[in-house]
Amino acid sequence: MSKKTHRSRVVAVVLVVLTVSVIAAIATMVIFFKIQTADMNPTSRPTISPSTTPAPPVTRLPRSVIPDRYKIFLHLQFYTRTPEFENTTNENQTERFTGNSTLFFKSVQRSSAIYLHSSNLTVFDSVVRNVDTGEVVESRVEYNHEWSEFLQVSLGQALEVDGNYSLSLKFEGWMAFLNGMFLSIYEERDSETLRFLVVTHMQPTDARKVFPCLDEPDLKAVFQLNVIHRRDSSVLGNAEIFGKRKEEEFLVSIVITQFYPTPRMSTYLLALAVSEFTPTPSLHDRVQINVTAAGHALFAANMTGKILQFFEEMLGINYPQKKLDQIAVLYLDPEIAAMENWGLITYLEEVLLYEEGVSSLLDKETITEMIAHELAHQWFGNLVTMKWWNELWLNEGFATYMTYKAVDQVEPHFKTVRLHLQAAFSQDVLASSHPLIPPPEKVQTNSEIKDMFDDTTYTKGAMILRMLVDIVEERVFNKGIRSYLLDFSYRNSETRDLWNHIQKAVNEDGGHTRVAEVMESWTTQTGYPVITINTSNGEVSQKHFLLNHSSESRSERRELPWLTVDLNLTLKKEELISKNEDWVLANVNWTGYYRVNYDPGNWQSLLTQLETEPQKIPIMNRGQLIDDVFNLARAKLVNVTLALNFTRFLRKETAFLPWELAIKNLKYYVHMFDRSEVYGPLQVISSALSQHYQDTPPPPTPHLHNQVLAINLGCSSGLPECVSMARTMFSEWMNNTDYSIHPNLRSEIYCHGVAAGGVAEWEFAWRMFENSIDISEKEHLKEALSCTKKIPSLNRYLQYTLDPEKIRLADVASIISFVVRNVAGQAPAWDFVRANWDYVENDCFSDRWTAQCFCSSSYLFVCLFFFFLQMQQFFVENNMQHSVDAQKCIEEVQVNIQWVHEHRDILHRWFLHEAAA
Repeated sequence: MSKKTHRSRVVAVVLVVLTVSVIAAIATMVIFFKIQTADMNPTSRPTISPSTTPAPPVTRLPRSVIPDRYKIFLHLQFYTRTPEFENTTNENQTERFTGNSTLFFKSVQRSSAIYLHSSNLTVFDSVVRNVDTGEVVESRVEYNHEWSEFLQVSLGQALEVDGNYSLSLKFEGWMAFLNGMFLSIYEERDSETLRFLVVTHMQPTDARKVFPCLDEPDLKAVFQLNVIHRRDSSVLGNAEIFGKRKEEEFLVSIVITQFYPTPRMSTYLLALAVSEFTPTPSLHDRVQINVTAAGHALFAANMTGKILQFFEEMLGINYPQKKLDQIAVLYLDPEIAAMENWGLITYLEEVLLYEEGVSSLLDKETITEMIAHELAHQWFGNLVTMKWWNELWLNEGFATYMTYKAVDQVEPHFKTVRLHLQAAFSQDVLASSHPLIPPPEKVQTNSEIKDMFDDTTYTKGAMILRMLVDIVEERVFNKGIRSYLLDFSYRNSETRDLWNHIQKAVNEDGGHTRVAEVMESWTTQTGYPVITINTSNGEVSQKHFLLNHSSESRSERRELPWLTVDLNLTLKKEELISKNEDWVLANVNWTGYYRVNYDPGNWQSLLTQLETEPQKIPIMNRGQLIDDVFNLARAKLVNVTLALNFTRFLRKETAFLPWELAIKNLKYYVHMFDRSEVYGPLQVISSALSQHYQDTPPPPTPHLHNQVLAINLGCSSGLPECVSMARTMFSEWMNNTDYSIHPNLRSEIYCHGVAAGGVAEWEFAWRMFENSIDISEKEHLKEALSCTKKIPSLNRYLQYTLDPEKIRLADVASIISFVVRNVAGQAPAWDFVRANWDYVENDCFSDRWTAQCFCSSSYLFVCLFFFFLQMQQFFVENNMQHSVDAQKCIEEVQVNIQWVHEHRDILHRWFLHEAAA
């Protein structure tokens, strides 16, 4: 996170921040003062006698005032184009902004102080007025501790209960880095001229960095925004533009853009963008939809109208605004990638823009998913918002689930999106995980709130909704959520409100499911269960699935049974008994959020079926069986050789999901044993994939993912045919830059071409990266540069991240992550982060990212225990040892160390046997 006086170092390199001329400054101040005071009757600064005020809040605002609306003026002084004044070549640019705001509110209890949030702002000149009587209440800004981010306005007399008041404040601040309001850059595609724009990102707790406000999600209000900006730029906001007025005095040309009031919404959804972009329209019969970017916005524009219409029809509620803008920017928090601001959605360029002939089909899928997710938020999060951040899943879990419903409707051949729903399984297997709904007292600080934005919230939330749909039936579920949305429109809700509405729909349909009772264990407990079925006698048991069963769950709740009568596999005991060597399959279509274990006989029967006629088992379950058996082996609930035996059926498998999950699990073995004697014979697995990449022209869509995965695993494992193909195609490109590698294969060919080459290949890739203006191409090359096996080149790449002229700050975290994935890059990346921690911590990423990045490559610490000790020491030295992600990382590494120690010999024997077969 940015410090109080921090400014973007990217911008600092290309800008020399100077004070604008005295004449211009005076003129601007005069104009702005007129605007500020036009509808006010300021009084002289009051002298307030000492009075008793309530103690300042610790983490949450008191509920003594209820907001109605804000009237906000923001004056932005930045230039969209670098100005050059006579007799100087210095760039005159500023990230400073000023403004004033008026909060209209109702007092619901007597209080001699008003508390708001404010961060990194200088706030002054408070005016409190009784709106009912017109009386001015003496006030002053008295208290603002940076660590608490609370602002106190002390009053000369207490506010009356049920009184209507207004609080006007003036403020000034500086743009931050990737949060609040910040400066971004882009190049014009025709001239490659540098341009600047301003964009905002307020979620979860950064509206307070732009203006003083009641910055908590249940304190909703209407926002009337006015933006003062330079003449050559235009402004987008949440609502439609009401009007524009030009002012020109003392050589200063400004525009005052006024917006219509927004719908009633939370502060974190407020947004604005100031740029010179040209919009690309999208078709919709009622809503004016535009995609605003530096170019290549047509695909996104075409998809937006289709998806918005799908949600309107499915949910039975029209999108409530008359316009919807989407803007693509070069800089946005890379961990977020997009933000659902009501009426003005922001995206990173690489997840919204598609260039024909350069972007791949996989890029299309990503863009479609991203748009669907953000549009789903217009109902789940914007129209109805969770009451507090501990129930963030009501926003993000719903948006994730609805994403796949929308994509399946508008682009049915993108069926692979189902895979992403399984991400929660791999994150929810440690004792240090958290429940889907932690107690509110566990989510209070800014860091605790930000920790909620993880796979548990997003994908576990989506998975339990998918499971609930399977229990109550989709038409009943949809009826319940329509009722829920209607009832809580423009308000805040809790999980029990959702369950109540689905329960009502169940009752009206004649069902008997007790929704809240069924779902409580899945939302309030950490993790998920493993269901064990003994097909010899029909017995079923359940327990918490943990990779390390010696760990005690850190949940403070008593353990509740996950499976109740409503979820008991919908089978009678006798139906779970295997007859005549038939197999039993539970969790059909993988709708349940749990793993299934069987007795050895049933596992063998399932394996036999997969090796002979795999199509008799649904695709989703073929993927589930692979994922379950490998993870059960990691938890030491089945023999590891059983899991490896399940890879044999892949020789007859053509579907994407089983392959993807098999490769994901096999890569765990590759990573754990890459520095051991097991690694050599492990390469035999790659030979089974050779048929999938022999033909370099891309196959039909359903098989494209298989081909990309096959190239990835084959070349990563050093399979000669694969490496030769990648080297040849990359060499052809080096010799003739007009040589076209198909966009669908570029990411793999670039990476493995660089990996198989030397310094010359790396230098070529770097030159192409520097010179490319294509978003997708730069993304492919950015990752490919980290694939080299040459340590000097990797060190050089890491050093480049310290120079914002070479690597934008927003890319530093992802580049280090890419290097860490490369076995050759793990030690250099670890040394680099420790040596440059002050830079990367302040400017590039958070403690959370550091833990996640190196823990995702925890095999470095498993194989070289010395590095694990260094990691623990590093967390302690930098006060990170108590963070959730650091604790998860340490636990995961410890589990892996123990597992590798116990299974090395068994795995070595199995791979040797397979290699000899």
